[in-house]
Order: sequence, then structure tokens, then C-alpha cells
Amino acid sequence: MTATTDSATSTLLARDTNQALGIAEFAIRFMREGHGTPSEAVKDKTRQFFADAAVCGLSAIALGTNAPLVFREEAAEYPKDDGVTVFGSNTPVCPEKAIVANCSAVREWDSNGTNFGYNPALGHTAGEFGHNDFYAVPVAAAQLAGQDGAAALRGMILHDEIRGRLAEVFSLKSYRIDHVVHGAIASAAVYGAMMGASAEQIESAIGMTVAHFIPWRAIRAGKQLSDSKGASAAISTEVAVLAMMRSMKGFLGPRDIFRNPEAIWRQFEPTDGDAPFDLVLSHSGDDFAVMGMHFKLGLYEHQSAGALQGMIDLVSANPDLLENPDLVKTIRIVAYEPAFGIIGDPAKRDPKTRQSADHSMVYIVSTLLRKAIDAARDAGSGVIADGNDAMWKQLILTPYDFDEQAVFHPETRALMEKIEFAHGGKAYDDNYPDGIPPSVVIETTDGRSLDSGLVMYPSGHARNTTCDLEGILANKAEVLGKLAMDDPGAVIDRFRRVDDLAAAELASMNDFEIKDHGRFE
Repeated sequence: MTATTDSATSTLLARDTNQALGIAEFAIRFMREGHGTPSEAVKDKTRQFFADAAVCGLSAIALGTNAPLVFREEAAEYPKDDGVTVFGSNTPVCPEKAIVANCSAVREWDSNGTNFGYNPALGHTAGEFGHNDFYAVPVAAAQLAGQDGAAALRGMILHDEIRGRLAEVFSLKSYRIDHVVHGAIASAAVYGAMMGASAEQIESAIGMTVAHFIPWRAIRAGKQLSDSKGASAAISTEVAVLAMMRSMKGFLGPRDIFRNPEAIWRQFEPTDGDAPFDLVLSHSGDDFAVMGMHFKLGLYEHQSAGALQGMIDLVSANPDLLENPDLVKTIRIVAYEPAFGIIGDPAKRDPKTRQSADHSMVYIVSTLLRKAIDAARDAGSGVIADGNDAMWKQLILTPYDFDEQAVFHPETRALMEKIEFAHGGKAYDDNYPDGIPPSVVIETTDGRSLDSGLVMYPSGHARNTTCDLEGILANKAEVLGKLAMDDPGAVIDRFRRVDDLAAAELASMNDFEIKDHGRFE
């Protein structure tokens, strides 16, 4: 029994049904039978996320980050006629190898989109994280199947929908499982639906993915983080696509995996036989999961976005802090869980690697403030930009703010010593994941106490209505794009209008040159 209960805009997969088969049937209808009619707003939001993710990936490749280069070199060892391509190449390779390489590149900076699994209208507020890492899957499937850019964009919307809705109903992090499981399930479903798999084959691949390939959050633990943290989505989606390929060749994975008593869902949240949740997937209109996802406006862990906004607000209102940084006596940041636990880990007060620095609240905020002080020094004034949007553009955190020289910058380290980072308790926790609500208080040497107040919806947040998001993202794309090529405008535009590409244009979408800056240090 799959019990797909359709309304005008959504499909309910009830907990007492075979939800794995239901996801498969939904994906096939959405991709192949014209069932899905997302609005133009949904399409445009997905275009934004795709272009943003792609330019993050190009800059990570250009600067020679380790994991993407390892995967790209591996992909080159698997040439395949009529295969698909990695970024910056026209050489076809095996699809799973191109997918792992491109997903890894997109995710490397931790600067692409984010979701927090929050849908209060349905009471689905599990609050699981997730990121827009997986667009390489529908692109590869469309290229392999000879489909056009409109099909690729449709697959992107479908992937974000499955992944995003699972994040709303089941918190993997609560059980120390990495959030990329949701993305891997979506990858199997989308790849299978676009490649002509049957619903039963897709169900089999989802079952294999969950039964054989569950990543623990051990990849994110430790005093200094490794390549595994950034490559988790890529590795998990690679095995999900392989599972889908095997299913299409006849391999039978476990069925009905969400109700399987030995699978993660019921092991962690026991039931009498049902899955632990109902799942609602949108097929039409405006209410798609992607509309609740958030943009990062530079390189930083998203849980720090509210504190960055608070700091921008304070130095904008008090330019004398930048003219005379000795006025800054202490900085107190108060935040919610999980921000405090993830980027407030005491070990991250002394980051020694890029991956640890970009998960350190004290480092991220201190680096932004140090850049603002440097800009004021250069300008000869504490007024360094006109308004919030200009401040985000002026102070954008780039890869060079996380290289070895930056990580050990003496002025940044001195500012870090002035920061106290505390958990705000229930008053803060209750506002997450509706918002990402810290507050920032700067105590000055002349006796002032400057308070940002609670910052609920910083610039880039899906519920922020005040920033010029398109303009700030355009600045981010230009800054990162110029790391990859001298004139990135045409390539960025290609990604931004992906659904206008004919099948032949989509097939050659990655055919451009990327600069080689050498290994990132």
C-alpha cells in the first residue's frame, strides 16, 4: 500500500504506508508525467541556489582545495563514452564519478544554501540541517538521458523537495547521524526517475542506500575537522547513484525501508509498525521546500549568520569602533542550540585548519570585524559602506579569509580573545529554527554597552525581507567567480538560466576553463 493522497498542491505519504515506494512514484510522476507544476517563483529560487552553488564549486576548484581535486583526478581515471562531465571539462566520465567530484566542489567552502527543516504549518519542525549540494545529480541524469535544461531544473526542484521535507520530519543529528542521508535518498529517487527506472527499482535503491550506507557525524567530530566533513554529501550521493544503477540492473534492495524495524528510522524512534512520520511532498504552486531555504552571503557556517548581521548593524551604527578599534573592550555573543554546540565548541576557539575556522563563531565574527577595521583604516573613516547591502558586499568573507595566513592573523586572534560566546537558554532556543537568533553586545572602554538585540532573520535568511538578496548574491558570484576565471559573467549567466538551455547546450554546460592557483594553503 502506498496511499498517495493528493491535494491540489501536495501529496501525503502516510506513516502507515510504504513511503519509499511512495517517494518513487511521486518522483516519477513529477518528472515524467507532468504532475509537477511548481510556480515561477519556485523555479527562480532554485535557479538562484543552483548558480550560487556552482560558483562556489568553481572557486574551490580554482584554488586547489584538496577533496575536490582528489575526486576530479579519480573521475579522470573513469572515462566513459556518452558519460557526463566535471566542472571545467568536456571529457565524459562515469556519472557517479562526475557527481561526486562536482558535489564535493560545491560543498567545499560550506558557502552554498542551507535548510533547517522547519514547517510549522504542518507541525513538521524536526529541524534537521541540509544543504543545496546535490544539483550535480539531476544535471548528470539530464545529460545522460539527452534532456534539456528545463528537465534538469525540474530535477533540482524535486531533489530539494524530497530532501527538504525529510529534514522537516526526522532529525538525524539527534541520533548522531549525518544530515546527508536525506540528500542521498533524494539522489536515488531523482536519478532513477530521470533515467527511466521503475518505482520498484527506485524503492530498491532507497532501501540499499539506507541499509548499507549510513554516515555517522563522526565525520564532523574532533578538534580539527578533515576533508570528510565537506565531502560527506558527495560520498553519500555517489553511493546512492550507484545503488540506483544496480537496482536498474536487477539488484533487489530491502523494501519498505521507512517501516523496516531494523532500519534507522524505527531503531531511533520506535513504533508499533508504522514509520515515525507522515511525509508531505509539494507538486504544484508556491509552497515548495526550497522556498524556506537560506543563502549564505560569503564563507561562514550558517549558524553564525545572525551574529554577523548583529556585528554589521553595530559597526554601521557606531563607526567610531572602526576608527578606534581600541574602544572595543569585550564582545558578548549569546546564541541558541545548536549554534552554541556546533560553532561554540571550546576546541574551535583555537582553529588551526580552514574547516575548523569556518566552524568557529569567535573566528568568523572576529575576521569580519578585522576586515571592517582594515577597510576603515584604508578609507580614513569609520563609514566604510552605505547601508546594510553595501556592508555585506564590502565585508564578504572569501576563501582567503580562511587560508593559513588569515587563520593565524594576529589582529584576528587578538579580537578573538575579547569574545565571550554563551548559550542563551530557552529564550533563544525557542526561536530556532524559525530564525537563527543570536544577540551581540559590545562593551566599550568608554563605558558604553552597544546591543544588537535579538537578530532573528539576518540577510540571506528565507524570511528576511529587507536586504537586496539578488544584489548581494550577484556580488558574491562575481567575487568567487573571478577566482575561477577572468570574466565569469557568461558562465554564471549560463547557470542562472539553466532551464533555457537546449539538450546540446546542457551537455556542454561544463565546457569552460578554470584557473589553477595551485594548492590552497
